Amino acid sequence: MCRKLFNNTIFVLMLTLLLIPTFTIGATSTSSTNDSTTNKKEPEILELESRKSFDFFWQEANTNKDSKGYGLIRDRAPGNSQISSIASVGFGLTAIAIGAERGWVTYEQAYERVLGTLNTLLNNVPQENGFFYHFLDMETAKRAWNSEVSIIDTAIALCGALTAGEYFGGEVKQKAEQLYKRVNWPWFVDNKVKQFYMAYSPEKGFQGHWDFYAEQFMLYFLAAGSPTFPADPNLFYSFQRHYGSYGGGKRFIHSWFGSIFTYQFSFAWFDLRNMVDKSGVDWWENSVIAITSNRKYCIDNKGKFKTFGENSWGLTACDGPKGYEGRYGAPPSGYNNDQHYVDGTVPPAGATGSIVFLPDESIAALEYYYKNYPQLWGKYGFKDAYNIDVKPAWYAQDVIGIDKGITLLMIENYRNEFVWK
Repeated sequence: MCRKLFNNTIFVLMLTLLLIPTFTIGATSTSSTNDSTTNKKEPEILELESRKSFDFFWQEANTNKDSKGYGLIRDRAPGNSQISSIASVGFGLTAIAIGAERGWVTYEQAYERVLGTLNTLLNNVPQENGFFYHFLDMETAKRAWNSEVSIIDTAIALCGALTAGEYFGGEVKQKAEQLYKRVNWPWFVDNKVKQFYMAYSPEKGFQGHWDFYAEQFMLYFLAAGSPTFPADPNLFYSFQRHYGSYGGGKRFIHSWFGSIFTYQFSFAWFDLRNMVDKSGVDWWENSVIAITSNRKYCIDNKGKFKTFGENSWGLTACDGPKGYEGRYGAPPSGYNNDQHYVDGTVPPAGATGSIVFLPDESIAALEYYYKNYPQLWGKYGFKDAYNIDVKPAWYAQDVIGIDKGITLLMIENYRNEFVWK
């Protein structure tokens, strides 16, 4: 999506946020690592995990064309079979384009599914000023669980829709652009502090702010590039940039919980190699350092947690022995390195989503999981997480859509830069 869309409005406005050095976008960066595939035989685990991750998005969708929720994709499987997350749908729209390109489904099958999904989003899914609710009922497409209107999950849905639009063209592109054009970005801005709110609900109004570095870059790019309701590009500079380091390593701008997904998600769609912003920050390199630090933390603590090690790393939000845990991460975190939570749980998506940043280390982790922990493998590839520090050893039963999504998209970018193109 990145380069094609950047030939027009979004790219022009993104230049107001990011400065580009003398080499051109798309040139191989010194910190880009996917060129290693040209000299090495591709590991079989990449095709295997990619295909099975795709199967989640294809098979765990509502395929009843008479249903209001046609095309919606489950938040997780096999659990919560009636609940879709709008972020899972966004990752799924990109996943279907990948599946069509790789021949896992026919172009016609993929086009039909994507077009039907976009029609559902346009006509059946409730929205507020173009923003979607986080969770939906799979059958009725109505708001589920009194969930919030989520700006970040809406952005993920839009990234997926726009990527599908660029790939399929025609009516799919028209519908994707309709979704994008109806989003009123300034409505979600707190003008007092010049930051995006995080959420809205009819019952409570706006809640929280995107006031710290996390996965939200896509918000600024989409909002600045809107042809109908653009937001101030300088919102990109409104969040705190808190520096920290781990183990004597390089300093970098870190997220609140130190969860690795925060250094990955926006990069799945936006290729920020060879770019620095107006303050001189190279955000690609920032992710490389953050992910390297996350891995080092796991290596340094393998004596304390048996699950951790050179090939078992990538601490991030995921399922754990006591349920979903959003605080999983590694230092630095918060203001005093005290906001991350660790109990030995490791999700494969942590390493897989890092493959464009640390390819050799990520592939080694995937091969390690596959060879040593058959209980971690299932219908849709790697399950969400595992922890051998508890007794008995714990293996997740579910896969989660956003974790399968970052897995598939980043592997594909590593293999051929498909999403970035």
